[in-house]
Amino acid sequence: MFIDKVNIHVKGGDGGAGCMSFRREAHVPKGGPDGGDGGDGGSVIVRADAGVSSLIDYRFKHHFKAQRGTHGKGSRMHGARGEDLILKVPVGTVVRFYDEESKEAGELIADLTHDGESVVVMAGGKGGRGNTHFVTSTRRAPAFAELGEPALEGWIQLEMKLMADAALVGMPSAGKSSLIAKISAVRPKIADYPFTTLVPNLGVALTSDDYSFVVADIPGLIEGAHEGRGLGHEFLRHIERTALIVHIVDLTGDWEGRDPLQDYEVINSELALYADELAARPRIVVANKIDVPGTEEVCEKLAQRVREDSIAAAGGNEFAPSPIDPKLYRISALTGQGVDALKNAIGTKVRELREAAREQERSTPRYDQVWELRRDARDAAFEVHRLSDGVFRVEGPRVERLVVQTDWENEEAIAYMQHRMKRMGVDKALEKAGARDGDEVRILGFAFDFESALMADDMFAELED
Repeated sequence: MFIDKVNIHVKGGDGGAGCMSFRREAHVPKGGPDGGDGGDGGSVIVRADAGVSSLIDYRFKHHFKAQRGTHGKGSRMHGARGEDLILKVPVGTVVRFYDEESKEAGELIADLTHDGESVVVMAGGKGGRGNTHFVTSTRRAPAFAELGEPALEGWIQLEMKLMADAALVGMPSAGKSSLIAKISAVRPKIADYPFTTLVPNLGVALTSDDYSFVVADIPGLIEGAHEGRGLGHEFLRHIERTALIVHIVDLTGDWEGRDPLQDYEVINSELALYADELAARPRIVVANKIDVPGTEEVCEKLAQRVREDSIAAAGGNEFAPSPIDPKLYRISALTGQGVDALKNAIGTKVRELREAAREQERSTPRYDQVWELRRDARDAAFEVHRLSDGVFRVEGPRVERLVVQTDWENEEAIAYMQHRMKRMGVDKALEKAGARDGDEVRILGFAFDFESALMADDMFAELED
C-alpha cells in the first residue's frame, strides 16, 4: 500500500529523578551528599532512509514514545539514559507540527531530502540532578534533589514527496504509464480507461550513454486539480521536488474526444495555480500516439504552441534560454517510436539541472541547527498574565517544566526553584506586570507568594544553572 501522508503523536522519554542521599559508611561519621543524577530521557528522531518507500508503518499505529531515563541512586550512581526512538521515513519526507483540534499542519520542522538526514522532533527530558550539585559554602548538606524533567510531546505530520528527477504529467490516459513502462523496468497497470493509475509509480531509466535517472509517473490530472478536484492535491505535491516536468499530450483526445491543445493549456494552468514555481520549472513537451492516423495536423499545431510558449517564457526573445524546450518530442508509447530519443533528451536535461543544483547547494551555506535554535528560543519564552488584583499566571514551556521538576514537599527545593526563576527573568517580568510582595503567582496547578527580594539568591548564588 502506498501511504504518503500520516499524522502521529510522539513523546520523548521523561528524565529520571535525581537522588537525595548522604554517604553512610563505617568510620565516615560525616559523609557528605552523594546522590546520583537521573538519566536523560530518550528523544524521538525522524530519520530519512533510502530503504523505506512509503509511510505505511504509521498507517495504523499513531502513538510513539521514547524510553524514559532511570532514577539516580546513592553513592553517586547516575541513572541510565533512555534509548532514542528512531522513526524511519522515506527520503523526501517533510515533517511539520500538526494541530489535532483544527486538523491543520503547522510550522515546518524539517525537510529530509538526503539519506541519513535526521531531526529531533521531541527531545527527551533532562534527568534531575542529585543533591551533590547543590552544595555551597553555606549549605553543606542540601536535603533535596531535582525531579526528572518531563519530555516534550505533541502531534506531527509526515508528508512524503517523491524524490524523482523527472515527472510525467498529463491528462488521464495520456500514455504516462505506457511511457514509463517503455523507458524503465517498472510495470504499472495499463488500460484503455481513465484513472488507471491511482498512485505514483517510480522507475529508473538508463540513457544510451549509461546515465541513469529516476522518473515518476504521476496519476492523471484534471481541470481544478489545484483546488483538490479528483485527487489533485494528493498528486501535485509529488511534482514539487522534480527537476524536470515531462508534459505528455494525447494527440487523439482519448475516448472523450478532447481537444489536445486545450488539454495542454489545462495542465499548464493547473501546475501554475498550484505553485508559482512550477510555472517556471524546466519542462519537455511530448506528443504521444503519433501512430494513430489523422494526428499530424494537431501535432503541428501543438508544436507551434510549444514554440510560442518557449519564446514567451524567455521574455519574448526566441534566442534566449527558456525553461520550456522549444522542440516537441513526438512519440508512440505503444510502438516505441521516438521513445529512445526522448529518453536521452530527458537524461541530458536532468543531468544539466542536477549539476547546476549541486553547484548552488555547494555555494549556499547550510544551517543544520536552525530548527534547534528556533525551538530553544520558543522553549525559553514565557508570558505573564494578570488574572485579577494580586493574582498572576506565568506560562511558558521551560518555566512550567521547572515547576514540574520541583518537589513541592521540600522547602529547599522550592527555594531553589524560585532562585532559578529569578535567573530566568520571571521576577522582573512579574514586577513589570505590577506584581507586589505577597501577590499570588500561579504556574500550572501550583501557586506561591511573590517576593521581590528572595533570600534564595544568597543561598544558591554560587550555583550555576
